[in-house]
Amino acid sequence: MLAQAIRKKLGKAVKEEKGFTLIELLAVIVILGVIAVIAVPLISNIIENSKKDSDVATARQIYDAARLYVVGEKGGVFAQTGGLTITIGPKATADTLQNKGYLESPIYLPSTKTAITGGTVTFDESGALTGVTITPISSAADAAGLFTPDQILKAKR
Repeated sequence: MLAQAIRKKLGKAVKEEKGFTLIELLAVIVILGVIAVIAVPLISNIIENSKKDSDVATARQIYDAARLYVVGEKGGVFAQTGGLTITIGPKATADTLQNKGYLESPIYLPSTKTAITGGTVTFDESGALTGVTITPISSAADAAGLFTPDQILKAKR
């Protein structure tokens, strides 16, 4: 206000300027570019990790269904000579978790949104979980599609 009064006194017309200069706009664009370069890889890693975690959670769900199946259909006997293998498969196939009603049919792999068409839940002779194998193979599993007991038992419910 004082500057305007001085300018009027000196006879110069005061021109009201509004808006941003080109330098200010370029600075904002550069700052946004730097933030994008840092944030995009972090976000993509978060998305990839959440896909793997959701696949492990699905394997955990299948494991829990297999345990219910053993309790309900096999009299609770996990330990058998040669181990115990429970089949995951389409509802039309006999003696699968879907056919017996322990899993929805179809059940989907969250990372790829494809239907799980097969697999197994295996227990060793002592009744301990050996692993869960599903088809199609998840990126969270090993090359054979096997989720390890550590992955499954440590998964969040």
